[in-house]
Amino acid sequence: MIRRVLMTAALVATTILAVPGSPAQARACPLDWYCHWVYYSDSTYTTVVGERVTGCPGDSSGWGVRSSHQEYTEFPC
Repeated sequence: MIRRVLMTAALVATTILAVPGSPAQARACPLDWYCHWVYYSDSTYTTVVGERVTGCPGDSSGWGVRSSHQEYTEFPC
């Protein structure tokens, strides 16, 4: 049972990552991962205009605006 759930979650995550979205959309943070997005004003990546964090238990917080110029990092919990 747990294998099916994990396989389904992996398939959904792969599908979400494989389908291109609009540039300003953030990608979904996988379950039990820490994810961090930093949004910049333009392609020079010098002026930060927003930030978003999703913690291990699924809580999220952020400030500013989202843009198509972003850096994304994720770490397993």
